[in-house]
Amino acid sequence: METIKIGLLGFGNVGTGTYKTLEMNRKHIEANTGLSIEISKILVNDINRKRDIKVSSDQFTQNIDDILLDPSIDIVVELLGGIEPASTYMLKALKNGKHVVTANKAAVAANFDDFMDAAKRNQVMFRYEASVGGGIPILNALTTALLANEFEEILGIVNGTTNYILTQMTEYGLDYADVLKTAQEKGFAEADPTADVEGIDVANKLSILISLVFGIRVPPEEIPTEGITSISKNDIRLADQFGYKIKLLATAKKAGKQLEAHVQPAFVPKSHPLAAVSNEFNAVFAAGNAVDDLMFYGKGAGPMPTGSAVMGDVIEISKAIAKGAAFDHYSESKAVKMLKFVGEGQNKYYVSMMVKDVPGVLGSISTTFGAFGIGVDSVLQLSKDANSDREVPLIFILHEVTRARLDEALDKISKSKFASEIKSVIRVM
Repeated sequence: METIKIGLLGFGNVGTGTYKTLEMNRKHIEANTGLSIEISKILVNDINRKRDIKVSSDQFTQNIDDILLDPSIDIVVELLGGIEPASTYMLKALKNGKHVVTANKAAVAANFDDFMDAAKRNQVMFRYEASVGGGIPILNALTTALLANEFEEILGIVNGTTNYILTQMTEYGLDYADVLKTAQEKGFAEADPTADVEGIDVANKLSILISLVFGIRVPPEEIPTEGITSISKNDIRLADQFGYKIKLLATAKKAGKQLEAHVQPAFVPKSHPLAAVSNEFNAVFAAGNAVDDLMFYGKGAGPMPTGSAVMGDVIEISKAIAKGAAFDHYSESKAVKMLKFVGEGQNKYYVSMMVKDVPGVLGSISTTFGAFGIGVDSVLQLSKDANSDREVPLIFILHEVTRARLDEALDKISKSKFASEIKSVIRVM
């Protein structure tokens, strides 16, 4: 039986999950592939650290060259996280003729073209299924079974931390700060949750999806991104009244020869499949011109689901090595020349504001919206807050408008004598 040797970079949660997945299903994998996959070296910071998994001490190394320069190692699996030194290690591995598998969305999003070019030049394979949806095989599906489709739109919930927080706020009426603390205690959120709650993690994943689905490179820092830190219990309650749930969505869609993309909290209709995705689960919804609407659903994080996706990539490459065809055919996508990225485009919006409880307020604000070409779909005036001095909440659902034009209108409204505060602006699907 042919043996494929792996060099593993990092042995944290995902690294141990990958190791356990291989050992747990070794006989199944060998029976279905006719190959023996062996993790021969593991890069760690501390060789003597106590771990809840039995691994021979001979497998550990603190020297990256023990993996990158070892001619017996076929595949390098990078699970260190962060952009550096992970990116440097992966590029060096590719240049040394080694295939690379990673779960590192930040590194892939930041260096997508460099990784693909290095793989092409050195005729090796680069795989990153686990970087977007954890255990959900969305990237493999898009690049194999669904390759005959031209996609018009892709959107999804691709961050388990924020989806857990919003689900708990929705189902139990909890405050954001309280749920975040619980999420950290349960291990769903990091001690520094910034990358998750500010949407940075989602922007990295959306950048990768855009590269694959639309053939256009949009760096994550260029994607309009907003997190969930300003979402209140009141916003969630009002969303429910209007027939929606609030979710943090990654969205990319074609509008003629333009590509619109953004990461924002959104009012999702309760009838939409994404509205039912709860807690740490993820889902990606795609609309293809042949297959129509599809949704991929599953656990988007966790050692074992992510390890499953990593091992899926390893097995794909291992089978290609055994056949003597372990390289990819890359061609420049015509979509790069056809599509132009234009930011978030036009959307419907929910706007919540505090206004003076005096005659003429609604008419004045509606007139201002009209002056900026913004139509009002529906409006709701709530009862005066007991702690408010002659002020009432006023809620609008607005027709499609660019965010820039909406911000101009809201700036003028906030400077008027009627409105005291613009509390929330949330996209509406």
